[in-house]
Amino acid sequence: MDCQRCGLRSALRQSRAKTDKSQILGWALPTKPYREGFYKMVSDAYPTTKSKHYSDKARRNTVKVLIVFAHPEPKSFNGALFQRAIDTLQKLGHDVQCTDLYAMKFDPVSDRRNFTSMKDPNYFKQQIEEMYATEVEGFVPELEIELQKLEWCDLMIWQFPLWWFSVPAVLKGWVDRVFTMGRVYGGGYIYETGRFQGKKAMLSLTLGGTKEHYLKDGFNGDIQAILRPIQRGIFQFTGFDVLAPHIVYAPVQQTDEVRQEILDNFSRRLQAIENELPIAVGKY
Repeated sequence: MDCQRCGLRSALRQSRAKTDKSQILGWALPTKPYREGFYKMVSDAYPTTKSKHYSDKARRNTVKVLIVFAHPEPKSFNGALFQRAIDTLQKLGHDVQCTDLYAMKFDPVSDRRNFTSMKDPNYFKQQIEEMYATEVEGFVPELEIELQKLEWCDLMIWQFPLWWFSVPAVLKGWVDRVFTMGRVYGGGYIYETGRFQGKKAMLSLTLGGTKEHYLKDGFNGDIQAILRPIQRGIFQFTGFDVLAPHIVYAPVQQTDEVRQEILDNFSRRLQAIENELPIAVGKY
């Protein structure tokens, strides 16, 4: 899997080597040369991955895709969907970057460790610190890398299992830490005026139950209503257009042949993903 994991580790090692402990803990603002050096390391560590085999037509229609993967087992069916998405999109000539949260051991806890800057040393208010960090480039390297990927992409895909009617905690923590006020939203930039207007986002997820369990009158209720807090409250809130979710029901109950067909159907959808139109998510 080509998702620049080694680049991430390299960038972080180099940045930590140039940053003393007080900066990492948020007690000092890094110097301008440090910040400029870090941004160059991010660029060097995260060259976009592209297939060597793509036509001029594909080149003209290249989409920059960020895939965020949240599952602890790479050999799971979620892992298979994740890898299939990477392989399919790269084969088509699209640029792909990945955030594999478990492989990165991403820390979902959001606190003062998010910042190298500090607005108020006596009282921590995350949104105030986020706005200040936006002004002075005060996000820690781990978050700056994720922010740059988020800003870079044309299409963002989340691959995850539905746990307790929501995303896994590590994915929610990624949102808590990366979707920052000032940089991602705020100042009037929400919904139709969101900063990510023109970008698209899609959920790709697996469910433990069958489709009948997730109908409006089903055992677990309407899956579209379950997903609305994510699709409306996160994607549309920040300006993304929302593509129809790609839902796989009860993969553990399927045969190998059916699971292979599911993967092939996913590939077929991704082959025309740049032409998909957004759906109407609906308000609460």
